[in-house]
Amino acid sequence: MKLSDLDLNKQYSYADYMGWKLEETVELIKGYIFPMAPAPNLSHQRVSMRLTKTFLNYFEGHKCELFSAPFDVRLSKKLGDSDKLITTVVQPDLCVVCDRNKLDEQGCNGAPDLIVEILSPGNTRKEMKDKMNVYEESAVREYWIIHPKENYLIIYTLNEKGKYSASLPFVEGDMVYSSIFPDMKIDLEKLFADLK
Repeated sequence: MKLSDLDLNKQYSYADYMGWKLEETVELIKGYIFPMAPAPNLSHQRVSMRLTKTFLNYFEGHKCELFSAPFDVRLSKKLGDSDKLITTVVQPDLCVVCDRNKLDEQGCNGAPDLIVEILSPGNTRKEMKDKMNVYEESAVREYWIIHPKENYLIIYTLNEKGKYSASLPFVEGDMVYSSIFPDMKIDLEKLFADLK
């Protein structure tokens, strides 16, 4: 089956998604198909591997667990929704899940605590805006967007009203701390080294 066999103007569910045997990788955002960009470029891979190493060291022996794409994260209005009611399935570059009840053989069913998306040339503004909206609606506590080409990172933190507040952009030379994991630090000088 090819992506061109599907109606991109139609809304689908996770049940539909599970039945597809597509050659391409896709995500569903509020029922609509978003084709994934081609394989990540070198800068994306370097940032992803460096963050993965830092996160793995930090979360060793921790109750929270790190996952990397491809890894399905199903976001629904309420935990326990049937596959036919789930209309958002994303594959974040990295995500951290602290509630192990959300994990099953298919991936994560519910909001991870932290999601990291690393921008690539194929990412669209619409996709990133739509993803931010579903992450906020689903109560993902912290959402990082990293732009390797421009060497900056922005952290969106869920506030007490359930809305994201954005940090100022963190740039090379900055030390980044997570609000939900305050003793984990990311040195952006090392993260962005040799990307240009």
